[in-house]
Amino acid sequence: MEDKQYLLDTRYLRMAFIWAENSYCQRRRVGAILVKDNMIISDGFNGTPSGFPNVCEDKDGVTIPYVLHAEANAITKVARSNNSSEGSTLYITTSPCMECSKLIIQAGIKRVVYSEHYRITDGLDLLRRAGIEILHLPVHDTDE
Repeated sequence: MEDKQYLLDTRYLRMAFIWAENSYCQRRRVGAILVKDNMIISDGFNGTPSGFPNVCEDKDGVTIPYVLHAEANAITKVARSNNSSEGSTLYITTSPCMECSKLIIQAGIKRVVYSEHYRITDGLDLLRRAGIEILHLPVHDTDE
């Protein structure tokens, strides 16, 4: 059973990397896939809110403050649907920040699988404190 879960984890994580390609951000493209009962219930990538120009950085290359993270996009997208994220797994290309970790906890997500470490780890620390299962699968482990 563990081998099957590992296979699913790597496949969904690869899908998150593909979804990240939709981002217009130049500094870092991040993708997220939200899965419950082996079904994708939401997805997201980092970018600007609906109706805003698809520009994520200012002229100096600094991320514009209103850019949404991939996790926030996936969580708010599922909130607008008839689905519930309670008990789901979130697959993210990069580990979550503190703000997104708060959303993950409040959304009832029970498991987070990510590939790349973000430079600040306080988001992961918060998830651990909340008892959320965390799995780090580096990029080179996602190849079949």
